[in-house]
Amino acid sequence: MSEMKERVQKSLNSIRPALQADGGDVELIDVKDGVVKVKLKGACGTCPSALMTLKQGIEVRVKEDIPEIISVESV
Repeated sequence: MSEMKERVQKSLNSIRPALQADGGDVELIDVKDGVVKVKLKGACGTCPSALMTLKQGIEVRVKEDIPEIISVESV
């Protein structure tokens, strides 16, 4: 695993307990050219607020932890 992927995984791990508390989770798929690809799982995969969780929660946190990240996208 690349250093960038490891850094992103560590950031996602810090968010994971909050997602799991609501019955969801996030899986890191890939990191390429500053774009993080994730898959929302469990309740997060079908939640109407999933896009808000992705952009306002996950993306904000990952970008705080790793300023080189441009965006986080769901696949």
